[in-house]
Amino acid sequence: MTDTNKQLPHLVFGGELTALDSTEFKDLTKLDIVGIFPDYASAATAWKAKAQQTVDNALMRYFVVHLHRLLDPETGKVQGS
Repeated sequence: MTDTNKQLPHLVFGGELTALDSTEFKDLTKLDIVGIFPDYASAATAWKAKAQQTVDNALMRYFVVHLHRLLDPETGKVQGS
């Protein structure tokens, strides 16, 4: 696979936080897993849509996780393991 075709998966998820200045979730069992997307642009579009749907709840936050940064392309393993 060439660099121009490199897979760059991104995860979008969110949930209600315990406080405005925290990234601790109120209830991990209620996380909203939006999905895994093939690139940042499509992940950002999904993130924005979910964030706009929950704008009335100040404690609700959505995040984009760069899954490709957690993977070691040489070994196929998660980094740090």
